[in-house]
Amino acid sequence: MIPGASKAAQTGWLSAHKWLLARRAAQLGFLAVFLSGPLFGLWITKGTLASSLTLGVLPLTDPLIALQSLLAGHMLETAALVGAVIVLAFYLLVGGRAFCSWACPVNLVSDFAVWLRRRLGLKESLGLDRRLRLWLLAGVLVGSAASGAIVWEFVNPVTMLHRGIVTGVILGGSAALVAAAAVLLFDLGIAANGWCGHLCPVGAFYGLLGRVAVLRVRADNRAACDNCMECFAVCPERQVIAPALRGADKGIGPVIVSGDCTNCGRCIDVCSKQVFRFGTRFDNGVPADTKRVLQGE
Repeated sequence: MIPGASKAAQTGWLSAHKWLLARRAAQLGFLAVFLSGPLFGLWITKGTLASSLTLGVLPLTDPLIALQSLLAGHMLETAALVGAVIVLAFYLLVGGRAFCSWACPVNLVSDFAVWLRRRLGLKESLGLDRRLRLWLLAGVLVGSAASGAIVWEFVNPVTMLHRGIVTGVILGGSAALVAAAAVLLFDLGIAANGWCGHLCPVGAFYGLLGRVAVLRVRADNRAACDNCMECFAVCPERQVIAPALRGADKGIGPVIVSGDCTNCGRCIDVCSKQVFRFGTRFDNGVPADTKRVLQGE
């Protein structure tokens, strides 16, 4: 069964893919605003995802890069600090790992690897501990403090891919191809969703922000779940679903509270029972009548 097929049969293909299409539009839109200058001379945004200036007035800075810079002993300009605060505030609102699914160009590669795995019938490969990304994040920060350099940017596939796409239009650089091929081969040959789900320290950093973010996926209609498992099949961080979906008997509310959730919306797309929706982290209790039913009263 293709995930979302039953939802598409009931309510149409668009209904079963609306959030996926919205993400693709956002990802391509982000690339478009950076490419409009090199391609057409229309400089909407100058720079890269690491640091940019939009319409000549709005600075945006990757807060992880800003943190590495400070730990390395580099003084940041006011605009860079303001840009980092703006990005931090935004992702504290919408969920840190929304960056991973809505903005990061590497997501296009990792999603393609998932699709290719499914088409080729490849089984799960090497099991990696998801905590590895936290250890890598710690190593990046310690390395920056010890070396006096922004160490991660030498090998960061996110920066390499984005810079390669943007500058490659003019310079013909191959960094984008190298970064994309490395992530694709790793996800296909070593571990499913290996890079984004297990190793990327950028995702780990935004996941820490996501723990307190306001916007959440909610399983408010979890009583209607028929255990089809389609949400688990499409979720890039499937471990985040079970507590909210099946935790009512343990007093766990319907909000997916894990910072690992990418707010990609695919569980909402494919669920024919309309169990999931976007909402906030608030009102996360188990209703009293549900508790009484579960307790057999």
